[in-house]
Amino acid sequence: MKKKLILFSFLVPMALMAQNVQMHYDFGKGREYVTTTLEMFKPDKWGNTFFFVDYDYNLSSKKQVGLSYMEIARCISFGKTSPLSAHIEYNGGLGAFSTNPGYGAYTINNAFLVGLDYGWHDKTFTKFLNLKLLYKDIVGKTSSSFQITGVWNLNFYKNKLTVSGFADFWKENNTNFVDASNNPLLIPTNTKYVFITEPQFWYNVTPHLSFGTEIEIASNFASVNGLKVCPTLAAKWNF
Repeated sequence: MKKKLILFSFLVPMALMAQNVQMHYDFGKGREYVTTTLEMFKPDKWGNTFFFVDYDYNLSSKKQVGLSYMEIARCISFGKTSPLSAHIEYNGGLGAFSTNPGYGAYTINNAFLVGLDYGWHDKTFTKFLNLKLLYKDIVGKTSSSFQITGVWNLNFYKNKLTVSGFADFWKENNTNFVDASNNPLLIPTNTKYVFITEPQFWYNVTPHLSFGTEIEIASNFASVNGLKVCPTLAAKWNF
């Protein structure tokens, strides 16, 4: 599960600095586990820094941590009046699975991204949109790749309702082993492109506490062939 706050220039007021922790229960077919996410977004006079760390509690019947995934990104502004920023990013993680007996482990390939970020906001800074055009190197798997990312964060009704999320499209050579219902494929399929979007809908009970949902819609992602939809029930605490 991948979560992204808006990554905009240092024009964003320092008051919008944000850290939060989220808990999601995933209802996706073959998933049915909890994910926790820690996010931080901090602007400064040179640009902004963003990172998140996901933990999936999906290992064995004990529901221990079976996946840890991290993204960290830095935007460097081209100037106070410019909507453009230089963007650099790192992704990577580690997973585990049950065996008989014991456990095994695997890595999520390191990925390095660099490119341009274009940002927009309204006059009240309650609505943000970003578009990123990035060169992507997935180490040991797919070099000379690309990624197109859109990010949004929209607040309505005096900040009681928040609609946020991201959409990624990138090139990656994958072999998929299961279908959207988590059934094994008779013949594994090879694909070259991945799409994933995770819109979130939050009702903000207080400035700190929110309840809502996330809907992960992914195609050819995480060894799943074709399109898979995974909704969650979620809570969030904003520090």
